[in-house]
Amino acid sequence: MNIDLINLRSRMISIVREFFISKDYLELDTPALAPYLIPESCLEVFATEYIHPIYGHRPLYLIPSPEIWMKKVIANTNRSVFQICKAWRNAESVSPIHNPEFTMLEYYGVGLSSKDNIEITEELFEALAGTETPSRVRPPFRVMSMKEAWAEFAHADLDALGDDEAMREACRRRGLLVPQTAAWEDAFHILFLSIVEPSLPKDKPLILDLYPSRIECLAADIPGTRYKERWELYVEGIEIANCFTEMADPEAVDRYMQSQSKKKRESLVPHIIDEAYSSIFKDFPPCSGVALGFERLMMVLCGKKSIEDVMIFPFSSFFG
Repeated sequence: MNIDLINLRSRMISIVREFFISKDYLELDTPALAPYLIPESCLEVFATEYIHPIYGHRPLYLIPSPEIWMKKVIANTNRSVFQICKAWRNAESVSPIHNPEFTMLEYYGVGLSSKDNIEITEELFEALAGTETPSRVRPPFRVMSMKEAWAEFAHADLDALGDDEAMREACRRRGLLVPQTAAWEDAFHILFLSIVEPSLPKDKPLILDLYPSRIECLAADIPGTRYKERWELYVEGIEIANCFTEMADPEAVDRYMQSQSKKKRESLVPHIIDEAYSSIFKDFPPCSGVALGFERLMMVLCGKKSIEDVMIFPFSSFFG
């Protein structure tokens, strides 16, 4: 048991809490269990059940993110909010950057865009950085669009890869194996994860901005373009955070929920969705949210090589 690690986690969590409270964000403490989730076909979840002595078994799920609860609070209060909590992702290999249970920091700024949240996140990094924190993990962040990254590292014009076969062929030309029936999004991820992501610069934190609209998520579309107001933050090549200008059109949210729900039927752990979820967006304020992996942030700020080095009880310790 490393008492220095326990003290360090405690200090960093206190700094995060003080940072957001000073900006008038409400701190939330929402349930770890939910009777329904926002469907994300790329994630597997942990399922359990509540055994009622009279009414029988009721399915419940450990949250992969507190988003579903936090947005309901925003809809009812019009307030900026943040939360530091546990989150769970199933069916992922334990690795230097993956643990089935991890600490999530999520923060939503009402009246902010994804661009505004770059500055907020830079300020947060500066508040957490120590005097010996190297410049390669400190602000200011470098900003690069997804289109620019594909042009520089894959030598591909992302706008020209508009259909499924064009994206599959782009993979083949680079020697990547891609199924003949792979959808555009699947082929995109094969090429991105194989060629683009490993080539991202590591000398400064990098905001990879403006994701293609064909990658389904709850980020707002940029009118007249093929892109969404979404960025991901990479530090030393490791994805640390994901940010959206939040989609607030009830019809668009409902289309996303239905599309992802169909895909979730093929997942290892199907789950129930909240059929009325899109209704909270009828009067939803403009806002932007960030989901940040706290152990990954600790790891890069402390110069560690694995999130296990900053976890008190890593998953691997459960099995000897």
